[in-house]
Amino acid sequence: MKNYILFLVLSYSTFGFSQKTDSYRLTKEEIKQRELNEVSDFPIYKAFECSDKGGVYELLLCENQKNITKNDTLNTKIQAIYTMADHGGFLEKWRINDFLEPTDPKETTIWFWTKYCSTKDLDGDGYIDPVIVYGTKTEYGGIRRVKIITVYKNKKYAIRAVECDLDYCRSFKKDASWNSLPQKIKTHIDALVVKMRKEQDLILQDG
Repeated sequence: MKNYILFLVLSYSTFGFSQKTDSYRLTKEEIKQRELNEVSDFPIYKAFECSDKGGVYELLLCENQKNITKNDTLNTKIQAIYTMADHGGFLEKWRINDFLEPTDPKETTIWFWTKYCSTKDLDGDGYIDPVIVYGTKTEYGGIRRVKIITVYKNKKYAIRAVECDLDYCRSFKKDASWNSLPQKIKTHIDALVVKMRKEQDLILQDG
């Protein structure tokens, strides 16, 4: 009986405590205290502190805020950075860069869709699997491009979509390596795509 209780305690310790992950949004003051503005090329739009079996990390979502008006902020470039403090500096784990493309109709802004971004352990292995979502808008106010990037074991897996009313100019492509992701992560992203279609009135499929 004692051995059985010991087994339960060890099992709970191994599969419970060691795999616990956490994430919360940093305040402007916390961003300043951690000197995170030194990491990015652009102003930090939002930042999150994440902890898992690998350590404590900061996810920085940065937008260059090229044109600022009373009603809106327009960006020409964005940057997502995943980093951790290391011997008084920062050790970057990965980075995502993107920018406006010369499209017709013309793209006027690119921005993070933080409502759909997440910092969770999606497959239950004790490590956070960040999901980064962003898109572009055209001069007529419609959505042009949408990207969903999942980072698993520091490798990026992307879905790239182009929205268009006409079949020939619409696309929805997953990376060739997409199927190598754990099923739980793929199921989560599939559900996210369905949610985005419904809430943003997007097509998100091939023509």
